[in-house]
Amino acid sequence: MIVKRNFNPLRVVQYVRNELLFALVLSGAVYGLHVLGIVKPALPFAVSAILGSALAIFIAFRNNSAYARWWEARTLWGGIINSSRVLARLLITFTDSHAHQNNYIKEQSEAFKKEMVYQCIAWVHALRLHLRHQTDWQTLSGLLPPGLMPNLLQAQNKPNFLHLEMGKKIYQAMANGTLAGFDSFQLEGQLLALANYQGGCERIKNTPLLRQYDFFTRLFLYVFILLLPFSLLPDFDKLGIAYLMPPVSVTIAFVFAIIGKVGEVNEDPFENRITDVPLTAMCNTIERDLREMLGETNLPPKLTPQNGFLF
Repeated sequence: MIVKRNFNPLRVVQYVRNELLFALVLSGAVYGLHVLGIVKPALPFAVSAILGSALAIFIAFRNNSAYARWWEARTLWGGIINSSRVLARLLITFTDSHAHQNNYIKEQSEAFKKEMVYQCIAWVHALRLHLRHQTDWQTLSGLLPPGLMPNLLQAQNKPNFLHLEMGKKIYQAMANGTLAGFDSFQLEGQLLALANYQGGCERIKNTPLLRQYDFFTRLFLYVFILLLPFSLLPDFDKLGIAYLMPPVSVTIAFVFAIIGKVGEVNEDPFENRITDVPLTAMCNTIERDLREMLGETNLPPKLTPQNGFLF
């Protein structure tokens, strides 16, 4: 996620370098042929104006839809942060509340709390890796009980596998007296919420924005850039400033191209790019908060923006 206010112009140009190169070569060629007397401009500006209006509609729709997808992804992960905290709180308070019972075993209760909270942290990191199609699963080994990693690596949907393991452990704790009464109902409610958030993230990841809008936006943009020099040249030639047509044409093309690119890079928020939802930072927040709830003080360092970017 970009958090700085000012961008590097060179990096901005890199995003639309193909469109700018096309506009620069085309406008320069049209002007050069005009100077040589080969091209006589006769295309009304209204043609480009009408096409530009249609292009603006497509770009506006795409940008609005892309931002809606990005914001929904951020909202889903905000829910994951909240539900993870609630789940950890319930695990800790429920197990501690049974300390007065005869079958309470402190070592067993403390081990259960730590294992479940750590597994919740592992689930969050696993969801991040799952959405970004990353494969460094061994980073989860320090958060999981011995012997679980081989089964995790064999699972197709690893976050879902961890959810299943957490559900099993809850009912094992009910059986051995670590949990009691209706504790499982509230814990299952938070697991359900996390499962729903995962499903929402997977829906965004696996369902791209309508490809029709992507294709026709790019097509209309290049047609607009193609016609623009021929539309600008007659008026500029009448004013005796035909030499200004290429830079003006490239500037207009840049404006339309960069606005279109904003929607293109925001429509997929889980690709581990600088424009994406900062999953790594949010996983770091969850891990720090949950481990602190366990009473730990040796927490992972808090991730902060680097060079204006938060990942």
